[in-house]
Amino acid sequence: MKTVIHQPNYFPYFGFFHKLSLADTFVIMDNTQYDKKFTNRNKIIVPNGTIWITVPINKEHKFLPNRMVKINNQLNWKENHWQKIERSYKNSKFFNYYKNYFESIYNKEWDFLFELNYETLKKTIEWLGIKIEIIKESELNVSGTSSERLINICKSIDSDTYVSGIGGKNYVNEDLFKKNNIKLEYQKFLHPEYKQHFSKSFVPNLSIIDMLFNLGPDSTKLILNQNNI
Repeated sequence: MKTVIHQPNYFPYFGFFHKLSLADTFVIMDNTQYDKKFTNRNKIIVPNGTIWITVPINKEHKFLPNRMVKINNQLNWKENHWQKIERSYKNSKFFNYYKNYFESIYNKEWDFLFELNYETLKKTIEWLGIKIEIIKESELNVSGTSSERLINICKSIDSDTYVSGIGGKNYVNEDLFKKNNIKLEYQKFLHPEYKQHFSKSFVPNLSIIDMLFNLGPDSTKLILNQNNI
Protein backbone atom coordinates (compact mmCIF):
# COMPACT_ATOMS: atom_id res chain seq x y z
CA MET A 1 0.00 0.00 0.00
CA LYS A 2 1.31 3.43 -0.98
CA THR A 3 0.79 6.39 1.33
CA VAL A 4 1.03 10.16 1.00
CA ILE A 5 1.32 12.21 4.20
CA HIS A 6 0.71 15.93 3.95
CA GLN A 7 -0.32 19.13 5.69
CA PRO A 8 -3.98 20.17 5.08
CA ASN A 9 -3.32 23.00 2.61
CA TYR A 10 -5.79 25.65 1.45
CA PHE A 11 -6.77 24.94 -2.17
CA PRO A 12 -3.23 23.72 -2.97
CA TYR A 13 -1.56 23.64 -6.37
CA PHE A 14 -1.96 20.89 -8.96
CA GLY A 15 1.19 19.02 -7.93
CA PHE A 16 -0.35 18.29 -4.51
CA PHE A 17 -3.22 16.42 -6.14
CA HIS A 18 -0.98 14.68 -8.64
CA LYS A 19 0.96 13.23 -5.69
CA LEU A 20 -2.28 11.95 -4.18
CA SER A 21 -3.05 10.16 -7.44
CA LEU A 22 0.10 8.05 -6.95
CA ALA A 23 -1.05 6.59 -3.62
CA ASP A 24 -3.75 4.46 -2.04
CA THR A 25 -3.97 6.36 1.24
CA PHE A 26 -3.69 10.04 2.17
CA VAL A 27 -2.90 10.76 5.81
CA ILE A 28 -3.81 14.36 6.48
CA MET A 29 -1.68 15.91 9.21
CA ASP A 30 -4.28 17.43 11.50
CA ASN A 31 -2.19 16.60 14.59
CA THR A 32 1.06 18.17 13.37
CA GLN A 33 2.05 21.77 14.13
CA TYR A 34 0.55 24.36 11.82
CA ASP A 35 2.84 25.46 8.97
CA LYS A 36 2.17 28.94 7.61
CA LYS A 37 3.50 28.35 4.05
CA PHE A 38 0.34 27.07 2.35
CA THR A 39 -1.92 25.82 5.15
CA ASN A 40 -3.98 29.00 5.12
CA ARG A 41 -3.11 30.64 1.79
CA ASN A 42 -2.50 30.22 -1.92
CA LYS A 43 -2.13 32.18 -5.14
CA ILE A 44 -4.58 32.99 -7.93
CA ILE A 45 -4.34 35.10 -11.09
CA VAL A 46 -5.85 38.58 -11.20
CA PRO A 47 -5.89 41.05 -14.13
CA ASN A 48 -2.53 42.59 -13.18
CA GLY A 49 -0.63 39.50 -12.02
CA THR A 50 -0.99 37.09 -9.09
CA ILE A 51 -2.12 37.61 -5.51
CA TRP A 52 -2.29 35.60 -2.32
CA ILE A 53 -5.66 34.77 -0.81
CA THR A 54 -5.07 34.17 2.89
CA VAL A 55 -7.38 32.81 5.58
CA PRO A 56 -6.53 34.83 8.72
CA ILE A 57 -5.87 32.79 11.85
CA ASN A 58 -5.76 33.69 15.52
CA LYS A 59 -2.08 34.54 15.90
CA GLU A 60 -1.79 32.88 19.29
CA HIS A 61 -2.67 29.57 17.59
CA LYS A 62 0.28 29.51 15.15
CA PHE A 63 2.19 26.95 17.24
CA LEU A 64 -0.78 24.64 17.77
CA PRO A 65 -1.62 21.41 15.91
CA ASN A 66 -3.54 22.05 12.67
CA ARG A 67 -6.83 20.74 14.04
CA MET A 68 -6.78 23.36 16.84
CA VAL A 69 -6.02 26.47 14.80
CA LYS A 70 -8.97 28.84 14.75
CA ILE A 71 -9.82 31.28 11.98
CA ASN A 72 -9.91 34.96 12.83
CA ASN A 73 -13.46 35.69 11.75
CA GLN A 74 -13.28 39.26 12.96
CA LEU A 75 -11.77 39.91 9.53
CA ASN A 76 -14.06 39.72 6.51
CA TRP A 77 -11.96 37.13 4.67
CA LYS A 78 -14.78 35.05 3.14
CA GLU A 79 -16.36 37.89 1.20
CA ASN A 80 -12.89 39.12 0.25
CA HIS A 81 -11.81 35.74 -1.16
CA TRP A 82 -15.02 35.20 -3.07
CA GLN A 83 -14.93 38.70 -4.57
CA LYS A 84 -11.37 38.19 -5.78
CA ILE A 85 -12.10 34.73 -7.19
CA GLU A 86 -15.30 35.87 -8.89
CA ARG A 87 -13.69 39.02 -10.31
CA SER A 88 -10.77 37.00 -11.69
CA TYR A 89 -12.54 33.92 -13.06
CA LYS A 90 -16.16 34.85 -13.82
CA ASN A 91 -15.43 34.87 -17.56
CA SER A 92 -13.38 31.70 -17.55
CA LYS A 93 -14.76 28.67 -19.35
CA PHE A 94 -15.80 26.62 -16.31
CA PHE A 95 -16.68 29.28 -13.76
CA ASN A 96 -20.37 28.38 -13.68
CA TYR A 97 -19.50 24.69 -13.30
CA TYR A 98 -18.05 25.32 -9.82
CA LYS A 99 -19.68 28.60 -8.84
CA ASN A 100 -22.42 27.22 -6.55
CA TYR A 101 -19.97 25.18 -4.51
CA PHE A 102 -17.60 28.07 -3.98
CA GLU A 103 -20.47 30.33 -3.00
CA SER A 104 -21.61 27.77 -0.44
CA ILE A 105 -18.08 27.54 1.00
CA TYR A 106 -17.79 31.27 1.44
CA ASN A 107 -21.30 31.62 2.84
CA LYS A 108 -20.69 29.03 5.54
CA GLU A 109 -19.36 29.82 9.02
CA TRP A 110 -15.96 28.24 9.67
CA ASP A 111 -14.39 28.23 13.13
CA PHE A 112 -11.37 26.00 12.51
CA LEU A 113 -8.96 26.21 9.58
CA PHE A 114 -8.63 22.44 9.38
CA GLU A 115 -12.38 21.97 8.88
CA LEU A 116 -12.32 24.36 5.91
CA ASN A 117 -9.27 22.71 4.34
CA TYR A 118 -10.53 19.20 4.95
CA GLU A 119 -13.86 19.93 3.27
CA THR A 120 -12.35 21.67 0.23
CA LEU A 121 -9.63 19.05 -0.21
CA LYS A 122 -12.17 16.22 -0.20
CA LYS A 123 -14.31 18.01 -2.76
CA THR A 124 -11.38 18.76 -5.05
CA ILE A 125 -10.22 15.14 -4.85
CA GLU A 126 -13.73 14.14 -5.90
CA TRP A 127 -13.75 16.62 -8.81
CA LEU A 128 -10.40 15.30 -10.03
CA GLY A 129 -11.55 11.69 -9.87
CA ILE A 130 -8.77 10.61 -7.50
CA LYS A 131 -9.56 7.35 -5.72
CA ILE A 132 -7.85 7.47 -2.35
CA GLU A 133 -8.67 6.76 1.28
CA ILE A 134 -8.27 9.77 3.58
CA ILE A 135 -7.20 9.21 7.19
CA LYS A 136 -6.75 11.88 9.85
CA GLU A 137 -3.39 11.68 11.59
CA SER A 138 -5.10 12.28 14.96
CA GLU A 139 -6.87 8.92 14.60
CA LEU A 140 -3.56 7.00 14.54
CA ASN A 141 -1.99 7.89 17.89
CA VAL A 142 1.53 8.28 16.47
CA SER A 143 4.51 10.23 17.77
CA GLY A 144 7.99 11.23 16.63
CA THR A 145 9.37 14.01 14.48
CA SER A 146 10.48 14.34 10.86
CA SER A 147 11.20 10.98 9.14
CA GLU A 148 10.51 9.02 12.31
CA ARG A 149 6.97 10.37 12.40
CA LEU A 150 6.39 9.55 8.73
CA ILE A 151 7.60 6.01 9.31
CA ASN A 152 5.41 5.57 12.39
CA ILE A 153 2.38 6.74 10.41
CA CYS A 154 3.11 4.24 7.64
CA LYS A 155 3.53 1.43 10.17
CA SER A 156 0.28 2.31 11.94
CA ILE A 157 -1.72 1.71 8.75
CA ASP A 158 0.40 -1.21 7.46
CA SER A 159 1.67 0.78 4.52
CA ASP A 160 4.84 -0.50 2.85
CA THR A 161 5.55 2.54 0.62
CA TYR A 162 5.81 6.27 1.33
CA VAL A 163 5.36 8.62 -1.64
CA SER A 164 7.28 11.86 -1.18
CA GLY A 165 7.49 15.04 -3.20
CA ILE A 166 10.84 15.56 -4.90
CA GLY A 167 11.66 18.17 -2.25
CA GLY A 168 11.72 15.35 0.28
CA LYS A 169 15.23 14.46 -0.89
CA ASN A 170 16.41 17.46 1.12
CA TYR A 171 15.10 16.24 4.46
CA VAL A 172 13.93 12.62 4.36
CA ASN A 173 16.23 10.16 6.12
CA GLU A 174 16.43 7.47 3.44
CA ASP A 175 18.51 5.13 5.61
CA LEU A 176 15.87 5.19 8.33
CA PHE A 177 13.20 4.18 5.82
CA LYS A 178 15.37 1.28 4.63
CA LYS A 179 16.01 0.19 8.21
CA ASN A 180 12.25 0.04 8.80
CA ASN A 181 11.53 -1.82 5.54
CA ILE A 182 9.42 0.98 4.09
CA LYS A 183 9.97 1.75 0.44
CA LEU A 184 10.52 5.40 -0.47
CA GLU A 185 9.22 6.69 -3.79
CA TYR A 186 9.66 10.23 -5.10
CA GLN A 187 7.04 11.99 -7.17
CA LYS A 188 8.02 12.72 -10.76
CA PHE A 189 6.24 15.92 -11.66
CA LEU A 190 6.47 18.46 -14.46
CA HIS A 191 3.83 21.16 -14.17
CA PRO A 192 1.64 20.96 -17.29
CA GLU A 193 0.85 24.18 -19.11
CA TYR A 194 -2.66 25.24 -20.11
CA LYS A 195 -4.40 28.38 -21.28
CA GLN A 196 -5.00 30.74 -18.37
CA HIS A 197 -7.53 33.54 -18.24
CA PHE A 198 -5.75 36.94 -17.88
CA SER A 199 -2.27 35.54 -18.59
CA LYS A 200 -0.42 35.63 -21.93
CA SER A 201 2.36 33.37 -20.65
CA PHE A 202 1.77 30.40 -18.36
CA VAL A 203 2.07 30.98 -14.61
CA PRO A 204 2.81 27.70 -12.73
CA ASN A 205 2.18 26.62 -9.14
CA LEU A 206 -1.08 28.49 -8.60
CA SER A 207 -3.95 27.25 -6.48
CA ILE A 208 -5.94 24.41 -8.04
CA ILE A 209 -8.71 27.01 -8.31
CA ASP A 210 -6.99 28.35 -11.42
CA MET A 211 -6.90 24.99 -13.18
CA LEU A 212 -10.47 24.09 -12.26
CA PHE A 213 -11.97 27.31 -13.63
CA ASN A 214 -9.87 27.15 -16.80
CA LEU A 215 -10.03 23.42 -17.58
CA GLY A 216 -12.92 22.02 -15.56
CA PRO A 217 -13.25 18.23 -15.68
CA ASP A 218 -10.39 18.08 -18.20
CA SER A 219 -8.06 18.71 -15.25
CA THR A 220 -8.28 14.97 -14.59
CA LYS A 221 -6.65 14.24 -17.96
CA LEU A 222 -3.57 16.18 -16.89
CA ILE A 223 -3.18 13.89 -13.88
CA LEU A 224 -3.31 10.83 -16.13
CA ASN A 225 -0.79 12.40 -18.52
CA GLN A 226 1.57 13.15 -15.63
CA ASN A 227 1.39 9.57 -14.45
CA ASN A 228 2.67 8.43 -17.83
CA ILE A 229 5.88 10.50 -17.61
